[in-house]
Amino acid sequence: MYHKTKLENGIIVVTESMPQVRSISMGFLVDAGPYNETPKQNGLAHLVEHTMFNGTSSRDASQISRMMDEAGGYMGAFTARDYTCYTATVLDDYRTYALDLMGDILLNSIFPEDKLETEKNAILREIDMSLDIPNNAVHALLKDTIWPGHPLGRSISGTHETVNSFTREDVIYFVHENYLPDRIIIAAAGNLDHHDFVAQVRDAFWRMLGQSGKEESDKAQFNSAIAIRNTDVSQIYFSIGIRALPYAHKDRYSLYILNNILGGGFSSRLYRHLREELGFVYHISSEYIAYRDEGLWVIEGSTSQENFMHVLKLILAELTQLITVDKPVDEEELWKAKMQIRGHHMISGEDTNTRMSRLATQELYFGEYLGSDNVLANIENIDIQMIEKLSRETLAENIRKPAIAVVGPEISKFYDAIKINELLGKLF
Repeated sequence: MYHKTKLENGIIVVTESMPQVRSISMGFLVDAGPYNETPKQNGLAHLVEHTMFNGTSSRDASQISRMMDEAGGYMGAFTARDYTCYTATVLDDYRTYALDLMGDILLNSIFPEDKLETEKNAILREIDMSLDIPNNAVHALLKDTIWPGHPLGRSISGTHETVNSFTREDVIYFVHENYLPDRIIIAAAGNLDHHDFVAQVRDAFWRMLGQSGKEESDKAQFNSAIAIRNTDVSQIYFSIGIRALPYAHKDRYSLYILNNILGGGFSSRLYRHLREELGFVYHISSEYIAYRDEGLWVIEGSTSQENFMHVLKLILAELTQLITVDKPVDEEELWKAKMQIRGHHMISGEDTNTRMSRLATQELYFGEYLGSDNVLANIENIDIQMIEKLSRETLAENIRKPAIAVVGPEISKFYDAIKINELLGKLF
């Protein structure tokens, strides 16, 4: 059962009771992240997230870790493009204990100078490690190519230059400016009573006061371009980006299904043709990534140097069919996609952490709870005509103008943007 309460200070509390379990997952979503950074602040929201567990006015970092270990639970945090989220999962007996701890962390963190430097060094290693992984590097290159200079295109972790420049005062200022009650959503799923949980949240967060003067960020402009980076790896890694729908768009369910058909599993078109039939790739997939104001449809994979242009041509040909043939998908494909999405949704929904995450993000993006029955009904209601309309009216122009990023060994000796543009011209 779902419930929602807005506290006197502006914090929104959303819960879903799961009486069949003994655990509870809590999420503390802050409507602040990379979108709130200036270019010189790139990576600051992520640094704040890292340093939030390094001690409060009454507990040091080792005490915080030990308290969660003693409860037999775990806590963590992550920075997304649109928000930052802190999480804790414990047995229901330790709910008050965990709320008190998380309230202390979010209200009373002191950001010790020595710990700040340690976290900055850890993030620098994280940045380097991510770029050492070719599929991460090509994905980052794609976003930087599509949205140069915009928060959506910048690395969430920042750069060596920006991270090294941050001071304790920068961290404190960002928290004071953005960690405010009208930007906080506290979500919980598990063995709980909503009214009791709200009372405990009120006790833990009543001192959080203030109101944000949130400013709208500049709207992202999709840049259809080609980026090539020579890297000493054995394969060519590619990432193709198509402008898509923002998170709350009414046609999002059709795109989830279309994505599943194109590259969403082992029976998808791209995997079946390029991996199973031709053996040109080991891995290939597509993904629909949605943000508050923008969306991106991404196709990614890797192949050998000699097969790259052929693989790229085959992928673009599959995209061309979606906007040119009489029936871009058939009934069997549609049915398979619905069954796969339904199964994934229901299986993942048995986990308290997933249920908590859905509560928090739905409140952020929609201001209401959609519920599994609602989501599954919308998936089931999609028909071929709706897929055709999405392909030919909403996505057609975007499919004709993709962005492409390529990372691999000595690429510029064999391929360049001119050759890839010539291929795009022949197909579109």
